[in-house]
Amino acid sequence: MTNFLDKAYTARDAASTRSLYDDWAASYEAEVAENGYATPGRCAEALKSLTNDLSAPILDFGCGTGLSGLALKLAGFAAIDGLDLSAEMLEVADTKGVYRKLDQIEADADLPFAQGTYSAMAAIGVIGAGAAPIAVLHTLMRKLDSGGKLVFSFNDHALSNPENEGGVSEWTDCGAARLLFKQHGAHLPGIDLKSTVYVLEKA
Repeated sequence: MTNFLDKAYTARDAASTRSLYDDWAASYEAEVAENGYATPGRCAEALKSLTNDLSAPILDFGCGTGLSGLALKLAGFAAIDGLDLSAEMLEVADTKGVYRKLDQIEADADLPFAQGTYSAMAAIGVIGAGAAPIAVLHTLMRKLDSGGKLVFSFNDHALSNPENEGGVSEWTDCGAARLLFKQHGAHLPGIDLKSTVYVLEKA
């Protein structure tokens, strides 16, 4: 079996990223499960602890094969919509039965919903080297209304690039958002990789 984790953290353009994840779709879950993928559950529990209405729609951005959506469902979120670049990953996500709807998106395209559609969004394991740029954080935050929350994670590779935490500071330093949660912990214990989970609330 090809070890895609070895390739996942190498920077590349959007087309190459989509191709990688299309090719990885069939074996993705087995590979990350083998390494104890912990971040989806950590993100879901962090957001749940700060959410009053678990029935409100939530967006799972970069949902991949649906492991993040499954974690959100297990945490009690009831109306989950997914977006991803990879058609093959979305096909696998659809088999989970946890999504209200799933849509494919293009890199850098406008998001296919109006501002305020979601009071909560998740970008679990999405931003970082070999994946989405920090611009995604700004795009998602702009789509939230005041009081909306975004849960996301940076693994240790993403944390090594100061631009990523700098993107968080762009929102918090000026008071445009509040950092409600930040915790470093397990990500892929099998390869000794950790991640930090964040929850931002838009002011």
